[in-house]
Amino acid sequence: MDALAEHTTSEHSTAGLAPGRPPSWWQTGILYQIYPRSFQDSNGDGIGDLAGILRRLPHLVELGVDALWLSPIFPSPMADFGYDISDYTGIDPIFGSLDDFDALLRAAHAHGLKVLLDLVPNHTSDRHPWFEESRSSRDNPKRDWYIWHDPAPDGGPPTNWLSEFGGSAWEFDPATGQYYYHAFLKAQPDLNWRNPAVREAVHDVMRFWLKRGVDGFRVDVIWHLIKDDAFRDNPPNPDWQPGRPPVESVVPLYTTDRPEVHDVIAGMRRVVEEFDERVLIGEIYLPIERLVAYYGTDLSGAHLPFNFALLNAPWDARRIAQLVEEYEASLPSGGWPNWVLGNHDRPRVGSRIGREQLRVAAMLLLTLRGTPTIYYGEEIGMVDVAIPPDRVRDPYEKNVPGIGVGRDGCRTPMQWERGESAGFTEAEPWLPTAADSEIENVENQRDDAGSLFNLYRRLIALRRRRPALTRGSYEPIAASGDLLVYVRSLDADRVMVALNLGAEPVSLTVRGAVSNGRILVSSSADRDGEEVVGEIYLRSHEGAIVGLDPAP
Repeated sequence: MDALAEHTTSEHSTAGLAPGRPPSWWQTGILYQIYPRSFQDSNGDGIGDLAGILRRLPHLVELGVDALWLSPIFPSPMADFGYDISDYTGIDPIFGSLDDFDALLRAAHAHGLKVLLDLVPNHTSDRHPWFEESRSSRDNPKRDWYIWHDPAPDGGPPTNWLSEFGGSAWEFDPATGQYYYHAFLKAQPDLNWRNPAVREAVHDVMRFWLKRGVDGFRVDVIWHLIKDDAFRDNPPNPDWQPGRPPVESVVPLYTTDRPEVHDVIAGMRRVVEEFDERVLIGEIYLPIERLVAYYGTDLSGAHLPFNFALLNAPWDARRIAQLVEEYEASLPSGGWPNWVLGNHDRPRVGSRIGREQLRVAAMLLLTLRGTPTIYYGEEIGMVDVAIPPDRVRDPYEKNVPGIGVGRDGCRTPMQWERGESAGFTEAEPWLPTAADSEIENVENQRDDAGSLFNLYRRLIALRRRRPALTRGSYEPIAASGDLLVYVRSLDADRVMVALNLGAEPVSLTVRGAVSNGRILVSSSADRDGEEVVGEIYLRSHEGAIVGLDPAP
């Protein structure tokens, strides 16, 4: 397929960087998400831990990322593997101790790496002392720290609100004769964020970790924090079909994305800003037009409301280009963009789009304008692992089986080296390792100059060398068929990204200021340095980043 692109001058998107002020580390840096249970086991129990992460810090340094984000490591009964917290200011013994955490934090900072924690303020474990007090009696001072309501006239749940993990979101407590609300498992009661005492208690938790040196937080399900105080039923979803998660049978109008949530987030932001150079990131699964509201009035909300648009987008050049354009156009003045290809809740990118497109996906993630987040294992192309029924651990899959919502497959052990358990543990791992781990691992790919791992390294190194890729504008050039082309520019530094999202070769004839240059990074490492004059040709599933000659 041939395409023609005529470059013309157009307004570039430059929102997010204040004139004359150097960008913050979280604007120019790269985040790396670690699922601690699956990164590295150090004590032979088959579960990853903090000492294991400390051992593997050189991998992150070699890769070139700037910050690591740890999924929850706090004390927990592990009903939802750490997202049910029983103590916000400790470390679960499975992962180590506070001393282990401090050692990891010191070592990471010594390597120039920032450390972010996963804050889970929407709900606690039902074994948290706060909830144990709250459920002890209707008169307990902490009763209103959670969401309690009388039964409906028939004795059933107060509303039709549904749990994300199946069934009613209301659990009856016989001892006090009321129901409590849980957006997830019944072992995860929701906190009442309308109560100022709850806000201050969580703010104190944040200060505890920030004073310890933590560089910021990723806030779990931040759009859930406020629920309707009139307890109205959610409307039915006319588009729901059997086979989809039951929670989607209603529209969560009164249980998520309530207007008052932005005041809650602004309060969290104020706490973060009591400290220098910290960041607040929000987990938000909403359409772009609603997502961007989480930057807050006058940017008083999350620094980075996570942009998950690529997690569900069709792998199509025109659709991706439209998504980028829509997102860029929707950003508030000064709002900084970000992009994500995978996380601990969604199928891995290689399982969604196919292994052959992993190199193109890496080039897209690391060249779009904004902050990228890499999920552990993406740098070596890990894909979802099929989990035998007797090894399923995820409560979501156990509660709603057989419709493809299980998350175990994207949480399997990191593939470090050849051999049993891929170098993750000397014991039986908590989840099975991938069958291909003998081949697809860090050890093998490190020694292969053309590997995906080394492509990630080359792309990250290029971002550091070329300011256009970290701070420059974004300008679309072409999106036709399987071909996606755009230019990143900052002053005289200009870089063109050309990606083939399909199996057929494509070529692009270019004119004007984007017509000539030299390939800086090619997806297979065999065309670096090649001159581009008027036309760029891409093989099947290939991408190229071209340094453009100065405009005449």
